Amino acid sequence: MSEKTTNTPVLDVFIPYGKQYIDEDDIEAVSKALRNPYLTTGPEVDAFERALCQETHAKFAVVVSSGTAALHAACAAIGIKPGDEVITTPITFAASANCILYCGGIPVFADIDSETWNIDPKEIRRKITKKTRAVIAVDFTGQAVQIDEIRQICKENDIYFIEDAAHALGTKYKGHPVGSLADLTTFSFHPVKTITCGEGGAITTNDEELYRKLKLFRSHDITRDPSQLTQCPYNGYNEQIGLGFNYRMTDFQAALGISQLKKLSVFSSRRKEIVDYYNKEFSKIAQLTIQKEIDASDTTRHLYIIRLRQDLLKVGRSEIFKALNKENIGLQVHYAPVYYHPYYQKLGYEKGICPIAESLYEEIITIPLFYSLTNSDIENIVRGIRKVIEQYSA
Repeated sequence: MSEKTTNTPVLDVFIPYGKQYIDEDDIEAVSKALRNPYLTTGPEVDAFERALCQETHAKFAVVVSSGTAALHAACAAIGIKPGDEVITTPITFAASANCILYCGGIPVFADIDSETWNIDPKEIRRKITKKTRAVIAVDFTGQAVQIDEIRQICKENDIYFIEDAAHALGTKYKGHPVGSLADLTTFSFHPVKTITCGEGGAITTNDEELYRKLKLFRSHDITRDPSQLTQCPYNGYNEQIGLGFNYRMTDFQAALGISQLKKLSVFSSRRKEIVDYYNKEFSKIAQLTIQKEIDASDTTRHLYIIRLRQDLLKVGRSEIFKALNKENIGLQVHYAPVYYHPYYQKLGYEKGICPIAESLYEEIITIPLFYSLTNSDIENIVRGIRKVIEQYSA
């Protein structure tokens, strides 16, 4: 019986689209941290920040409780206030825009490049107004945005450049690690990311003033620094000098992050091997389009996305999605344009403002990509996708 007609799934067990990898070194690192006197605001947090600086080549790093907290802290540090506009991409997790709203700002969505699927610098220029305060450019799937072009746009217009690198730890741009190239760079350590702390995030910067603001914001804007106090009646006295949040990371999360970071080069190498295999195989399937990469980006890919050529298929994405699930291939869609969400619709955003992003959304499916996928797994994933595509080819 051919692959076209067999009802037997190509994979014996269901494979999710993303998954963390935890080994005995990670478990021991967390266990050791749990035996220490400090469970939070202790030495592991400081050590993790130093390790991130070493990895990203940034002067300063501040770890926080999530990637969302990192974005919020970045917007707060640059002083986003009610009425300020911040330009970002619609093809991202909602947090990339929500962080603007948290500060009272206005998200402005700029369309994407039709081939790289990252925010288009030309569209950024088109959306700048007198109210624009910053650009939040997302390294979608892990591929670096066109950093030089965006940095130049921000410089010309005297606005901040925040790089949302939640997908991109380990990626390099023109040989330089992501994390030291924008005014502020944010990261996420959610379990499906390249390294994980369970939950967690970080902000890196080369600006000492922004660094100090981030440190305060992470912990209620409360300080013990004598130079910032109005009085100091006793040792350990503290004062709240602004309105911050409790966005602290625990020491055992930081310990896990340090242990995971030691494996980043191995994680990155394996992800690149899988992406290379996928690219080679999917480029042979006329009904699929794959993401184009710019030469400047040496990408550690967080997500692998295939785009369906609807003109060459008899059915829509929903049917393809269901058929691939029956082959035990776990899938996701990254992402619906942010302004499609009901909350944003209530704010007055309308469909049609970023047509390239909207067209992409209708045709994309995220397939499995994580460190512990075996060669047999990825071969069978490709085989399952080919089987379904052949079945539904027009």
